[in-house]
Amino acid sequence: MQTSQIGIPARWATFAMSAVFVICWSSGFIGAKLGAGAASVLTVLMWRFLVVAVVLGGVVYLLWRRRGLATMSARWLGSQLVIGALSQAGYTVTVYWAIALGVSTGTTALIDGVQPLVVAALAGPLLGAVTHRRQWWGLLVGAAGVVVVTWSDAASSAGAPWWAYLVPLLGMAALVAATFLERRVDDSPSPVVVLAIHCGASAVIFTVAGLLAGVAMPPADGAFWLAIVWLTVLSTFGGYGLYWVLLRRSGVTSVNTLMFLMPPVTAVWGTAMYGEPFGWATALGLVMACGATWVVNRAAPPPEARDPGEAEARTATAAP
Repeated sequence: MQTSQIGIPARWATFAMSAVFVICWSSGFIGAKLGAGAASVLTVLMWRFLVVAVVLGGVVYLLWRRRGLATMSARWLGSQLVIGALSQAGYTVTVYWAIALGVSTGTTALIDGVQPLVVAALAGPLLGAVTHRRQWWGLLVGAAGVVVVTWSDAASSAGAPWWAYLVPLLGMAALVAATFLERRVDDSPSPVVVLAIHCGASAVIFTVAGLLAGVAMPPADGAFWLAIVWLTVLSTFGGYGLYWVLLRRSGVTSVNTLMFLMPPVTAVWGTAMYGEPFGWATALGLVMACGATWVVNRAAPPPEARDPGEAEARTATAAP
């Protein structure tokens, strides 16, 4: 049985990281709600990524002083800047913007929730990977679970302009594009370095936007800084960081299937922290999403039996 460096079976290590990833990624909606009452979207996003960029910049500096860093080509650095801009700035700003326009969080989660189907459909043409029949059934069940969870909430978004519904679709497309672009990038020196580059790119983008919009000054409200800490530790380091780690360990289809769990788990967060209703539809959707995630990952062939195109893509981006 394959084991990790600390003696834990690799399968269980991946399962534990997947569970933490789902919880942390779902926490982003709660963090956004924490900061929404204290500052504008741009202010929250600007200071979130500034804090993360400073912390990661310090970590990278210490790594460089202690053991040096691998040489990075201009092409590789440019690719990582684009990936960071798409997967962080592009994704987060569209989600926040859509909600500000009147699209409910449930509808936004519903649109984001079909991401695994998009990834599975494109994995073959772009990576040469194979999505098996059982995995397709699991993906469809997961999509149905997302619809069940968010259907009633979607009906409450009638006040939003028609074009507002395209905004979260753009965010989903940005994250999908970043995912596939990352699979084509060779020789990543370190996950910490990659995350620092991504967050640095987003920090620059949101700082420029905040300054131009005149909303760069942070409020003194304690709720705002609580939201920044929440988004920094849970959503960025926990959610975003584990996304790329799991992408290398499990493959594109398996990792993106975990996105089916985000809407129901977010509903659990909302119920626990804000007393939001948790009805039978949410419970049913949670069961369907969990079942879909199990089916897709169980249906995936072992690493040595996977499609050569997928294996090549995984090898190209494996951590040193």
